[in-house]
Amino acid sequence: MNDTLTITLPPDIQAMLVTMTQAEGLSPESVAQSAIRDYLFIHQFRSLRSQLLQKAQTEYTDDDIFELVS
Repeated sequence: MNDTLTITLPPDIQAMLVTMTQAEGLSPESVAQSAIRDYLFIHQFRSLRSQLLQKAQTEYTDDDIFELVS
């Protein structure tokens, strides 16, 4: 099931979105979905990294954490 999310974009972002989607043949919906997916992944990554660092005896690098969550 798909839900609808309505967002308001400032004119400058809307113009950039239109230019990019036309140039790359993408839909605005696919760009928004990709951006939200990326944001959520980064948020989860940072949260897990923070939790691991609190429990760890050694320091992990971002690459170490990425390998653990990928």
